[in-house]
Amino acid sequence: MREGGRGAAAIEVLAEIFGRHRPASEALKDWGRAHRFAGAGDRHAIGTLVYDVLRRKSSLAHRMGADAPRALVLAALGEIWKRSPEEIAHAFAEEHGPGALTGDETQALTRETSADAPAHIAGDYPDWLSSSFARAFGEMAAQQGRALAERAPIDLRANILKADRPKVLKALEKFNAVAGPLSPWCVRLAAPGPDKRNPHVEAEPAHGKGWYEVQDAASQVAALLSGARPGEQVADICAGAGGKTLALAALMGNKGQIHAYDQDKHRLRPIFERLTRAGARNVQVIGSDEGARLDTIRGKVDCVVIDAPCSGSGAWRRNPDSKWRLTEKQLGTRMADQRAVLARGAALVKPGGRLIYITCSVLPQENDDQIEAFLSAHSGFESIPLSGQWRSAIGTEPPASAGAGRDTLLLTPLSHQTDGFFIAPLRKQG
Repeated sequence: MREGGRGAAAIEVLAEIFGRHRPASEALKDWGRAHRFAGAGDRHAIGTLVYDVLRRKSSLAHRMGADAPRALVLAALGEIWKRSPEEIAHAFAEEHGPGALTGDETQALTRETSADAPAHIAGDYPDWLSSSFARAFGEMAAQQGRALAERAPIDLRANILKADRPKVLKALEKFNAVAGPLSPWCVRLAAPGPDKRNPHVEAEPAHGKGWYEVQDAASQVAALLSGARPGEQVADICAGAGGKTLALAALMGNKGQIHAYDQDKHRLRPIFERLTRAGARNVQVIGSDEGARLDTIRGKVDCVVIDAPCSGSGAWRRNPDSKWRLTEKQLGTRMADQRAVLARGAALVKPGGRLIYITCSVLPQENDDQIEAFLSAHSGFESIPLSGQWRSAIGTEPPASAGAGRDTLLLTPLSHQTDGFFIAPLRKQG
């Protein structure tokens, strides 16, 4: 397919996403099934264009003065793909292209980008979250939002049960792998351009051998800040597919025990294959219908890790359509879930033990607000000084938080070159 055909396909997919409120991944998959003549390179380019539009939907619409799929694709080709107005006009006029540009479209593509857009438009986040972003970032709200609208790199965690970071870097040097930020385990592959496919790192022999797992640097930091030590009893009670569970097993050198639980059986299902591949042998998986088993370890756990259900706003680079589908009602539900899981996790911690609260969110109501409310309701818990915990767990000087909390850490793409992650280490007195 030529670029005009790819643009027409992206417009078609976006119309399906907006018109039927469908997840982008589903709409793209259905388009591919219905257009089997499209090769892998075509599908990648179309998918990249669709996701680029979704990342920057508000600012692209502001530039064009319209938010229809055609207008958004035109703006993305110009602003993000760096096509000239002449190149875009030629592509759109091609056979199978979306059709010749109008005078208004040509004018919109050639004028200078406006510098007077409101923060939520310049930062490409929903207007109803403006107060949340202002609370979190102040005058930097637009810049922080814009960084959450860029393409994300691929981060890997070297599995120190089987390989160190230099070994993984050597295995992936053909992909120009480099050491990633903050985590001593992190290996990073740069985000590819629109004409290059993502490297299939999970098809590499080194992955099959269990040398690494896909995991963002911020998530790796969260596992490290748990301070989990060999021989401890650890509970990962929102384990999901097991990313942090695997990191904890490596941190503990397979000594002690990890209780991995998630109430969603579909999210938990991949953990079994991952444990086997990684060589993690100190993990006891608790089925989604076996939550009562957590009662047997009440008050006995050295460290409880809570990767709480959240808005996912910190991962908007990877799931850009989710920010436009998020509603106030959904956010309220997530916040209630967070309070419930915090209370459940607190009951498991033994005197002197730790509770690590984590979200992949940048919204203060899911982060510092939840910790403040929890500490007010649970006088037996206290914050662990973040700087000391970082130095003890990671051995370097801690970065400045992007948030306002004194003993909490907010990581963001703009400030730390990671996904948006919030981490709050707490201790039970006694």
